[in-house]
Amino acid sequence: MGFFDALLGKRKVATNAPDRLFAITTAAVALETAQDITSRGSCAVVFQPLATGDFAQIAKDVEELVRSTGEETGTTVHTEADTFGYTWFVLQDPDIEDLAVGVNAVNDALAVGGYGDRVLCALFAFEDAAKKPIYFIYNYKRGSWYPFVPAPGDQARSSERELQLKAQLTGELPFEAELERWFPMWGTPI
Repeated sequence: MGFFDALLGKRKVATNAPDRLFAITTAAVALETAQDITSRGSCAVVFQPLATGDFAQIAKDVEELVRSTGEETGTTVHTEADTFGYTWFVLQDPDIEDLAVGVNAVNDALAVGGYGDRVLCALFAFEDAAKKPIYFIYNYKRGSWYPFVPAPGDQARSSERELQLKAQLTGELPFEAELERWFPMWGTPI
């Protein structure tokens, strides 16, 4: 950030960095040991597809890449489309590190193909001791994490539990500071 940016109140938005994404692996250990929150063994990369031939080919190549590396790690992958026009690369693996590697591979392949700006977020599924879902969402454009905890009811969320998780994991994950950017992800396929 330059002098004039600071003077005019502008600030740089955090950019995607693999160490920020991979922070979920150490956070998962803290979640399990301190709070009995475990990974559901699934995650997803959400992106907005384009109706172009090269984009379709890149998406197909990405899926094949994750499938081929998944033969060694046990990671499986499939794609799903949602009602909002987004595509989800859904990865499943009991090892959170393998999931993070797979998510990073998907993002890298889309970025190399020139479509990194089409990636919305990565979503990692966890559950508490009562088997209630807890999601950790990585916003690629902001380079930050936030929790999403659905609550009983129609599209209800537990903001209180989300803030508790933020307080308990502040040293583990680079959290999004602006709470209004903690967008819920309803109807996830994971």
